[in-house]
Amino acid sequence: MSKTNEPTARVLGIGGSPRKNGNSDVILKEILQGVRERGVPAKPVHLRDLLYKPCVGCEKCRKDKICTGQTDGMTTLYGDILKSRGMVLVSPTHNYNVTAWMKAFIDRLYCFYDYTDESPRRWKSRLGGQRRKAVIAAVCEQVTKKDMGFTLEAMRLPLEALSYDVVDDLAVFGVFHRGKARDREDVMTKARAMGRELARVLRGS
Repeated sequence: MSKTNEPTARVLGIGGSPRKNGNSDVILKEILQGVRERGVPAKPVHLRDLLYKPCVGCEKCRKDKICTGQTDGMTTLYGDILKSRGMVLVSPTHNYNVTAWMKAFIDRLYCFYDYTDESPRRWKSRLGGQRRKAVIAAVCEQVTKKDMGFTLEAMRLPLEALSYDVVDDLAVFGVFHRGKARDREDVMTKARAMGRELARVLRGS
């Protein structure tokens, strides 16, 4: 990546909930507010508003270095991802995991890997060496870590593989009804603090 095309200290916030104004939306908004309070631009994106398909494994991105097998709502996001060093992922727990919307989004980031030709193929992220940072949050109606399942790790591990440093996370339990996370002072305080910290490390790195 040339100097002029290097990503900058801005944040792309990705909401994976299908439910408008739900708890994931509330938490994403609070995190991004914390980012902006520290003078870093932040853009929210709600995946439910995009029309896009899951990765179909066509492998065209291995040659083209971006997803060219499909032209859809994800196509418009790739530019934002490339120019933003910060990312926020927020998802409710669906069946012990992230939502289908979030999973499809993560799978479509496959185009940012380079692979060797031998099998099993070795790989590396083309986003590496760019001082990328992220925070993640998950929301669960139930009250135990077991019930949240893999939700946080399903976001953390792909981000780390893509060379993001995940600087903080938030697990929210016992919340289901639309927007009720707003009534949880502990959740709102933590979410705002996460956004501030994300902005701080982006500006300092």
